[in-house]
Amino acid sequence: MEYKNIVVAVDGSKAAEKAFSKSLDIAKRNTARLILAHVVDSRTFSTAEAYDRSLSERAETYAKELLDDYVAQAEAVGLTDIVRCIEYGSPKVKIAKEIAGNFEADLIICGATGMNAVERFLIGSVSESITRYASCDVLVIR
Repeated sequence: MEYKNIVVAVDGSKAAEKAFSKSLDIAKRNTARLILAHVVDSRTFSTAEAYDRSLSERAETYAKELLDDYVAQAEAVGLTDIVRCIEYGSPKVKIAKEIAGNFEADLIICGATGMNAVERFLIGSVSESITRYASCDVLVIR
């Protein structure tokens, strides 16, 4: 199978770095479009923003800088069809259902989380949610 639209979920973590690195090889091998997706989890700072209104601005600035860095790395290895995607909300929902659907993704690449078993049991991991709800192939990188 050849992949044409690859969504890679990035958040700046070590797991996301590994996922991004793997996505470069797969995108090159398939001459695919690489969609760099970052979801600002607005739920985490909605309450705190009542005290500090600059949180959402800083989160957006961080997201843009993060994606700019990933784009530069992708271009350095010869990729040219690269899309930046910044969304707001729950990464669990946005990546598997909305972003993948909007870009007609046939592969989602994400990093495995570092959550312990209790946290996974209580709230579930983003990568687990993506594998459960995605309508395309999912590659979880350890």
